[in-house]
Amino acid sequence: MSNEQGENVDMPQNQETQGEKTSKKSELWFPQLPAKKPNLMPPLALAYIGDAVYEVAVRQHVLSKPNLRPHHMHLQSTKYVSAKAQAQVLVSIEQDLVDDEKNIVRQGRNAKSGTIPKNANVSDYRYATALESLIGYLYYMGQHDRMRALIALGLERIDQKEI
Repeated sequence: MSNEQGENVDMPQNQETQGEKTSKKSELWFPQLPAKKPNLMPPLALAYIGDAVYEVAVRQHVLSKPNLRPHHMHLQSTKYVSAKAQAQVLVSIEQDLVDDEKNIVRQGRNAKSGTIPKNANVSDYRYATALESLIGYLYYMGQHDRMRALIALGLERIDQKEI
């Protein structure tokens, strides 16, 4: 593809990062690539995008259910997006993570955000941040199938706990 000046503006090729593939613009939802490679980004930066991606996944999950009244959708969403729920999701999928993912989770859990959670204990807040970091990392690495599979597994396990 070319712009008005005839310059080639095709999507860049995959960047190699220590043997790992990083994302291409075409693999992300929007064309802007992060300023750094995902494995060099701070855990809280990964959590920042991971929070948004997870929120979309939860909303899509809630919309797949039969009751679509706005108040009901909000109540259903909060079952999955609270720090406590995100901590439970992470705990439920931890045994399914590979070493690289466990490392990202550890870094996310140990990251100091500088804020004190209002409606969560510190442990749940740190686990929630770790989950969001993992999701952000997988998103930016272009590992969307893996990201979707882990989110679906976590949501399914949370749903199974409800009785």
